[in-house]
Amino acid sequence: MIRGIRGATTVVENTPEAIYEATVALFQAIVTENNLTPDVISSVLTSVTSDLNAAFPAKPIRELAGFQFVPVMGVMEIPVTGALAMCIRLMVNAEVGEVVQKDVVHVYLEGAKVLRPDLAQ
Repeated sequence: MIRGIRGATTVVENTPEAIYEATVALFQAIVTENNLTPDVISSVLTSVTSDLNAAFPAKPIRELAGFQFVPVMGVMEIPVTGALAMCIRLMVNAEVGEVVQKDVVHVYLEGAKVLRPDLAQ
């Protein structure tokens, strides 16, 4: 079964270093919590809020050992008034075997924990 695994995090500054570091931490947490390997990941969709334009969050995922062949794409979030700022979101589509939807581990880090307090660890 292919499942979508969500995650989000925030950064405190709009720099390539901050964006890359936060993206890698979030992606690695999703991979670890869901016992994923590169071969079971179909694709990764990254998104950023409009205040993050210093770097593409897809880049550091593609540069991780073993993940260079995983399709990764980036988009910009809709600029909704009052939305969480400086936010990076991921949607990892992966083959998780017989894992049921409620047992997928979604990851919310840093300031993004407010988006889904029911799922944040």
